[in-house]
Amino acid sequence: MFLVNFSVTSYHAYLNKRCIVNPRRGPFHFRAPSRILYKAIRGMIPHKTARGAAALDRIKLFEGVPAPYDRVKRMVVPDALRVLRLKPGRKYTTIGRISHEVGWKYQDVVAKLEEKRKAKSAAYYQRKVALAAIQKKSAESKADSIKDINASITALGH
Repeated sequence: MFLVNFSVTSYHAYLNKRCIVNPRRGPFHFRAPSRILYKAIRGMIPHKTARGAAALDRIKLFEGVPAPYDRVKRMVVPDALRVLRLKPGRKYTTIGRISHEVGWKYQDVVAKLEEKRKAKSAAYYQRKVALAAIQKKSAESKADSIKDINASITALGH
């Protein structure tokens, strides 16, 4: 648990940094995982140039998977997978855990919404599989009656 504790401790050290004269001037310490990741990405991009600012404007960060994106097929970057990158047995932490330990209050809300989204997605997938099975069965049952139509279609090059 050293790495996890170190990550939280180092983030606590970051939280202690403030303007002595007037702390309302900043720096502002966001607790949400999306804002922590945003600041980390901003540190890697030349955000003070027009090109970097445009790149930051294109970034969209969310906690969980919101409504328009839950129907979009998700992509996996193999180079970023923990299974492929980390040595087995290596300690790690997540931004969500660090956020929760430094005061983010919505971890259980996001978890509940994710469970609801996963249940809805599983039900959709079951309906999709059942529909595909029905379509396959009907295509097999009508294959002999439309054999001549399929032959004429293949003769036309389709």
